[in-house]
Amino acid sequence: MKRYCLALDLVDDPQMIKEYEAYHKTGRPEILKTIHDAGITVMEIYRTGNRMFMIMEVDDTFSFEAKNAADKADPRVQEWEQLMWKYQQALPWAKPGEKWVIMDKIFETVRK
Repeated sequence: MKRYCLALDLVDDPQMIKEYEAYHKTGRPEILKTIHDAGITVMEIYRTGNRMFMIMEVDDTFSFEAKNAADKADPRVQEWEQLMWKYQQALPWAKPGEKWVIMDKIFETVRK
């Protein structure tokens, strides 16, 4: 199993952040299905201020390329992503059109 950590900012507006979190608390079954179908076994999102941090654990079938292609071909995902862009803003160093940016691991300790 592989783990990815990603970051994204929200628009720095308390009401919009509240709305964004409400969307994620109720969830959309069709979106959750696309996440699981892509080989993502665990997805967690954390927030501090307007900065978000996502942890994804994936199985051996997962690839970002395949997930992106499937998402682009799915009108339900495109509708969801369009809605979420209202609340999200790209990190200053993100590539054009890029939302979640993969983070580099800089430290790890394992207790044995």
